[in-house]
Amino acid sequence: MTIRQAGPADVPAVAALWNEVIAHTAITFTTEFKTPEGLARDITDRGPLFLVATQDDAVCGFATAFQFRGGPGYAHTFEHTVQLAPEARGLGAGRVLMAQLEDNLRAHGAHSLFAGVSGENPSGVAFHRAIGFTQIATLPEVGFKFGRWMDLVLMQKIL
Repeated sequence: MTIRQAGPADVPAVAALWNEVIAHTAITFTTEFKTPEGLARDITDRGPLFLVATQDDAVCGFATAFQFRGGPGYAHTFEHTVQLAPEARGLGAGRVLMAQLEDNLRAHGAHSLFAGVSGENPSGVAFHRAIGFTQIATLPEVGFKFGRWMDLVLMQKIL
């Protein structure tokens, strides 16, 4: 498995992986699919804060981070997304992606990293706990998808 900075050629694979999660899971509350144009812009804008994991030259996961909230007071606080293809789960790809993303964030001046994990994703909560995140809040019924309200588990790691 290789971890590297995402580039324009990765847009179709990242879009396919992310849109599958959007369409069929409660891992994310969004129902809006990622567009090639939007992903290309994110990859360019985020640079070393948008990583892909590849196996046999195929993208099998990604991790990206972005400022937690707007404004200069939040310049050192980030939120992230990490997604893996089903065949890459449980093989350590998520840990390696997150370790590299955290290193890149530290180099970028980040101090705090948040994870907003769906309450319907207990494996996501367990994963973040295993890599050093602390659960700081549960926001009840803040996400709506598939005709039901869902909780958001907010987790944090001081970098």
